[in-house]
Amino acid sequence: MYAVIETGGKQHKVEKGMVLSIDLTKDEVGKKITFENVLLYVDGDNVEVGQPYLSNVKVTAEVKDVVKSDKISVLRFRRRKHSMRKVGHRAKHTQIEIKNIKLES
Repeated sequence: MYAVIETGGKQHKVEKGMVLSIDLTKDEVGKKITFENVLLYVDGDNVEVGQPYLSNVKVTAEVKDVVKSDKISVLRFRRRKHSMRKVGHRAKHTQIEIKNIKLES
């Protein structure tokens, strides 16, 4: 059984027990969150596709941690001007664990 959810403008294929990194949210560690923007639900031969979302499927998850991604270095160089600027950036992500995919009849 799996589902495709939408969060942060991105789509993620999720299964029960899966740990996933999504864009940073304001939720604290240990808080349970519910994703209602479910695009696809598959359970064996039972396949439901949303138009664009399914109203009878909910995905619940628990916030595990807030982590930083790998560092990205940006170098701006202007030739013949003796000008160079180096900037680094590390985006924060929220790690979640999928607890349940629930189909409501």
